[in-house]
Amino acid sequence: MTEGESMKISVVIPFYNEERMIEKMYSELVHVLNQQTKEEFEIILIDDGSKDKTFEKILEIAKNDERVRYLSFSRNFGKEAGTIAGLEYATGEAVILMDGDLQHPPAMLPQMIEAYEQGYDVVSARRTRTGEKPHRTFLAKHFYKLANKMMDIELMDGVSEFRLFSRKVVNAIISMQEYNRFSKGIFAWIGFNEKVIEYENQVRTVGETKYSLKFSLNYAIQGILSFNDKP
Repeated sequence: MTEGESMKISVVIPFYNEERMIEKMYSELVHVLNQQTKEEFEIILIDDGSKDKTFEKILEIAKNDERVRYLSFSRNFGKEAGTIAGLEYATGEAVILMDGDLQHPPAMLPQMIEAYEQGYDVVSARRTRTGEKPHRTFLAKHFYKLANKMMDIELMDGVSEFRLFSRKVVNAIISMQEYNRFSKGIFAWIGFNEKVIEYENQVRTVGETKYSLKFSLNYAIQGILSFNDKP
């Protein structure tokens, strides 16, 4: 890309039962992209088999904004499936992956794009744990401690799926055909030059988290078991 030339950015957002949040999320995202970036962009909304009116709202958003594309699953396949489907569907030179509950703040996107323009292939957003419930902080810290002892990679506490990937990184990720995908592990394992940008933890203001304590524990166990050969 030559100086002054715009590029295409894809923003991939999986949703599950977020009828109360999706319009607010879309509004804040578009405001940031329109006001603070010069790039062409597409927004890919993934409906992961929602049982509420999430998909109807996605259709309405796409009807009024030609930059919005979408996928809808026949049932809830889980966030990992939504992530890989969105990466496969994205056409941008760079792809930003984020959650749809505004705990991944759209205001971070200009900084992530700037880091990409500086030459980084992976730009990861790392949150603080301000405002998080103490038991979740306790479990998270012990998960990272255990995972980093058992895995051949190092996971950074506070770094989730909120990341920007260059096109060559996206191609590397989707070429990996693991049956049980553990995105945190894959993103850490693939290498490439990475920049980490820290941001203040955002507390959900609308709706309820889809990551219950049971879900989080199962996800942690699955990740440790599926992403190393020690067991």
